[in-house]
Amino acid sequence: MMSDTHHPQGPGRSVIGIGQRMIAIVVRMVETRLRLAVIELEEEKANLFQLLLMLGLTLLFAAFGLMSLMVLVIWAVDPQYRLNVMIATTVVLLLLALIGGIMTLRKARRSTLLRHTRNELENDRALLEDES
Repeated sequence: MMSDTHHPQGPGRSVIGIGQRMIAIVVRMVETRLRLAVIELEEEKANLFQLLLMLGLTLLFAAFGLMSLMVLVIWAVDPQYRLNVMIATTVVLLLLALIGGIMTLRKARRSTLLRHTRNELENDRALLEDES
């Protein structure tokens, strides 16, 4: 009866033990990487929410400020030049909006989402390829 419950002796035992340790190590590595990914995603979510809130308030205040400034400038100019001032103001604002849009697109393309997780996965792959 004792012989049914104990592990095999000799080389077979060491191969099974090595296999079990390798599987345990791989499972721990995957678990660690997943935890890192979840932590980074939570941080990025909080950061993105704060950025969007700040951006919304900034755009709201900037819009009201520009509208007030446009009204002041138009009232300050002689009536014969008001149309020219309105055209110039519109062109400047549209150019600023275009420049801001281009800068935003450039910034969005430089993604750092899960940067640390990707680096760790690359290190893991390199280590596994070295051992093979």
